[in-house]
Amino acid sequence: SSQNLSEEFAEAARQLKKEAPTIQFGKMDVTHQHDLRKEFNIQAFPSVKFFVNGSREDPIDCKGVRKASTFITWVKRRTGPSTALINSTDQAEAIIKADDLAVIGFFRELHNDSVEVFCETAKDVPEMPFGMTASENVCANYGIQRNSLVVFKKGKPVHTEVLEDGRQDKLGLTRLIKTFTLDLVTEYNIETSVKIFDVPVENHILLFTPTNSETFNEIYENYQSAAAEFRGKILFVFVDTDEARNGRIFEYFRIRDIDVPAVRILNLTSDAKYKMPADEVTVENLKEFCQNYLNGKAKQHLSSEEIPQDWDKMPVKVLVGKNFNSIIF
Repeated sequence: SSQNLSEEFAEAARQLKKEAPTIQFGKMDVTHQHDLRKEFNIQAFPSVKFFVNGSREDPIDCKGVRKASTFITWVKRRTGPSTALINSTDQAEAIIKADDLAVIGFFRELHNDSVEVFCETAKDVPEMPFGMTASENVCANYGIQRNSLVVFKKGKPVHTEVLEDGRQDKLGLTRLIKTFTLDLVTEYNIETSVKIFDVPVENHILLFTPTNSETFNEIYENYQSAAAEFRGKILFVFVDTDEARNGRIFEYFRIRDIDVPAVRILNLTSDAKYKMPADEVTVENLKEFCQNYLNGKAKQHLSSEEIPQDWDKMPVKVLVGKNFNSIIF
């Protein structure tokens, strides 16, 4: 909520006042300040923007940051080095074990395009510590190929991404790394919904199925297998259709009891929805659906109400999606 974020923001300001007095924190109610809203393109509340070197031009958006500690990390990485330099295995271990998640870059040298992209990515992922090394001993100790980014979870490597010079996309890396703050498949509920929208992946796939059905385990395993392949590109969400509090999301996707198990893809930017053409929730069907969607070959799903029985009884005919084309055209 706005109130909670405001408190965390104030706490970050208090802590940074001692450490970095040159960074000023301010807050503003823009309810009646229409000119400022327009100038800074404020579309959602609350919005946090970082102004650099006294300029009003192009402030940096601070999105998805909700805790005081993360605000502090975000600001520090914008005003100083974004990544800790690692020279020994002990230093590496300290970073890897300090938190649930950590990201380490293993490089041949510390001055190339890959390193630059890595450091830029660190600025956008303040939720976890970032370290980098070009030490032969450290790379040999972990047995990791040079020019790789490794995500560690609870002290163990869970993902390796090879960084090719000049071919790395900062946004793609940011999306991929942020997905590790969620499970591979995230169950939708009140607590997780906020986290789901904080991860900047605009394509979401949703599986609607009851958890108590006989086929649930098999379907869920298939869904998890497919999720591993599309990590960072499509966010895999599961919705329990037995949970009454999920009613609004069923309505939004027009899911009925007879439709489940159902699989839909939602593009958050365009709000377009896509229905998996196959009925069976197999690994092959899921992968094909996701790949077709990413290649722009999936057909948009426009759900429609049923045609009312008396649609043509009156002088003004009642049109719904299902009879619109045939009657009008």
